[in-house]
Amino acid sequence: MGMDQSGGLSIITAQAPLAELQRYATDLRSITQGRGYFTMEFDHYEEVPDHIAQEVIARARAEEKG
Repeated sequence: MGMDQSGGLSIITAQAPLAELQRYATDLRSITQGRGYFTMEFDHYEEVPDHIAQEVIARARAEEKG
């Protein structure tokens, strides 16, 4: 969505699915040599794409079977 500079820092504003942020803190610290940090806040719900929904359903059914 955008990138700004403030006092020598790069501030990136973006939207991403929560599932994509599971490893983001680790990856960010890795690529910034431990200096990067992030904050996040909920913005909105959105319908899951059909191909991902089918994967989730298949995984849930497999777990039910045990």
